[in-house]
Amino acid sequence: MSDLKVESLEERHSLHYVYTALSKPVSAPGIYEFTAMGLLDDKKIDYYNSRDKVKIPQQDWMKEKLPAEYWNQGTQSRKSKEQWFKVNVNILMERMRHNNSDIHVLMWRHGCEVITMSDGSLKFERGVDEYSYDAKDFLSFDEYSMQWVAAVNEAVATKHKWDGVPTLNQYTKGYLETECVRWLRDFRRYRDEKEKQTDPPKIHLFAKDGQSSDTLKLTCMATGLYSKNTEISILKSGWSVAKGYPHDFLPNDDGTYQIRLSVDAKKSEIDNYGCEVNHGDQKTTLVAQWPKDGILSTNTPSSIGGCWPYVLGLLGLLVVLVIVGVICVKKGIIEVSEGRLKFSRPSSGMY
Repeated sequence: MSDLKVESLEERHSLHYVYTALSKPVSAPGIYEFTAMGLLDDKKIDYYNSRDKVKIPQQDWMKEKLPAEYWNQGTQSRKSKEQWFKVNVNILMERMRHNNSDIHVLMWRHGCEVITMSDGSLKFERGVDEYSYDAKDFLSFDEYSMQWVAAVNEAVATKHKWDGVPTLNQYTKGYLETECVRWLRDFRRYRDEKEKQTDPPKIHLFAKDGQSSDTLKLTCMATGLYSKNTEISILKSGWSVAKGYPHDFLPNDDGTYQIRLSVDAKKSEIDNYGCEVNHGDQKTTLVAQWPKDGILSTNTPSSIGGCWPYVLGLLGLLVVLVIVGVICVKKGIIEVSEGRLKFSRPSSGMY
């Protein structure tokens, strides 16, 4: 495969809210009858559950930048949504002819995705406003036609009811394309201001014996990355021979990311190799070069130590998903949904 010159990737960002309601309580740690959370670039920024009944920040910068009134209003909004979901999950069970012997799940995912332009402005790319029931698509909003789309016959009645309220559809479109983008921009600014006060990302280089006596396995490890909007490449004479992608990133326990890349290289050519990291959110570029003699740490970098607390948290989340998955084993894998402060559906709900 021919070498590829390093190219810039579009910088994408997202703000999503996720609401999940169970039809009845579950006796399992970490699983609540109702939960809601906000996600900025897939990182949790706020959280609410039906046990504690308070919206709380999940990032230091959210706590520092947003006043108490924001959290008080957010708490009241989440309590209202909790009641709405409690009513409507029962309505859907009735409509689907399901009884209360099993647990059923109603989810709402709601938010926006943008692209950062060369001048720093945000260009709206797409909005998301969709409901699922028992892990299957139920109803979604088409922002272009400003109509709701029923994924199943049981959703048609709700589609007609909501399409019959033009102001609701106009608000939904306006929120997705304008208000959501405005909040996304503000949240990113708060986050970026906080990140500028912290240590910059770091590059660590490693070299160990390769498969033959005249080769080395070169590994570049970048850590302390605040976003997956980061380009990382191992270069040979200025050309990319390995490149990292968003799915290659691993979380650290401090909320940052790390990534590793490796290539096999001839010892005689090691001075041609380097590692480059372009951290898009901080607009910084880091470059490191392997030394000519290739003498570096021979220990393979370990990603487990740095993110072990996060792994434990992730395992806890997986346990939660497995338990709910077992409950809904006949229905498939459970995904999550989202909502938004100040947004409410018609009080009559799904009917």
